[in-house]
Amino acid sequence: MILGVEASEWEAKGALITAKEIDQQPRLWGETYEIFLKEGQALQNFLLPLFEKQELRIILTGAGSSAFVGDMAVPYMRKHLPYRVEAIATTDIVANPANYLKREVPTLLISCARSGNSPESIAAVDLADQCVDEIYHVFFTCNEEGKLHLRAKGNANIFSLLMPKDSNDQGFAMTGSLTSMTLSSLLFCHLDDLHDMKKTIEIIRERAEGYKESLIPLVKELVKAHFARYVYLGSSSLSGMARESALKTLELCAGDSTTHYDSVLGFRHGPKSVVNEETLTILYVANDPYTYAYDLDLLKEFAADKKGHVLAITDGLDAQVSKLADFHYAVNENAMETIDDTFLSFPYIITAQLIAFYNSLALGMTPDNPSPTGFVNRVVQGVHIYPYK
Repeated sequence: MILGVEASEWEAKGALITAKEIDQQPRLWGETYEIFLKEGQALQNFLLPLFEKQELRIILTGAGSSAFVGDMAVPYMRKHLPYRVEAIATTDIVANPANYLKREVPTLLISCARSGNSPESIAAVDLADQCVDEIYHVFFTCNEEGKLHLRAKGNANIFSLLMPKDSNDQGFAMTGSLTSMTLSSLLFCHLDDLHDMKKTIEIIRERAEGYKESLIPLVKELVKAHFARYVYLGSSSLSGMARESALKTLELCAGDSTTHYDSVLGFRHGPKSVVNEETLTILYVANDPYTYAYDLDLLKEFAADKKGHVLAITDGLDAQVSKLADFHYAVNENAMETIDDTFLSFPYIITAQLIAFYNSLALGMTPDNPSPTGFVNRVVQGVHIYPYK
């Protein structure tokens, strides 16, 4: 059984690959942690001379969902690393290298790439080598045969870390690849205390495993309403996850549903105009008590507006949220431990993946390949990389 359904039934609907890849993620997170326990010392040895440079700049990069890894991870990394840490998409670097790469600044480029073959991923590495005097690379990639991973062999300034084998998603949308690379970016901050992260990994796996019985029926009911617009909101790391959530829903319905994302405070500054009676807003509620106050204020505003519909996702049971939101799902009904909002992204992202998946099916589409004409491709095609001088 996969997501409570026989594999043959998913296969008949063109949904088997995506269902399996959503379902297996908690296992992949455990495997990612084991990879770090095994390879962490080698990575630490590679980084040691870099980390002696106080002026070191760290850039997380990728394209599409791989770029959103940086949006989710960088707020946490800034808090835990004494360096300048930024998220800059490969698509930005390639389009205008001079705006993003500084020749005189020692730079570590962390490239996140499912296939390791997209034109921008390769070009961003080439441009970094060309435009920065002291450049180092770490690759988080899911494909052992990808160009990025193969490039690491024999290059002293590159360290490539392969994600678990099953993270190399075969479906159209990135699921396990995204979450494995995001977890890797966070564990990158804990190379000195990896064993202390065991409890956190156990918690996020338990939280995510618990969604099956209660969240799936709720999602099935929600998509029956055929909302025309889906809006995802969150703060800090959860804002980055909101961006990924919006893309996931858009991708798997081939654009039939309009999607938007924003930060909780940013939403009032114009983007709230998108809300109408055909809108479902998904609010990722933070654990951080200071941030939570702003989340609650927005929920109160939605309740007073009486316009559109709101699904609030919280870590634990929350009477105030349940009262204010049209729909409420707590990923942590029984446990007492709370976790950092960045790690909360892992069980939370399951919500968006399931909404995207079941909405695709409700619209009569095939989640494994929602764009059969090739209008949008799993690995980007048609990009011409121009020489840079």
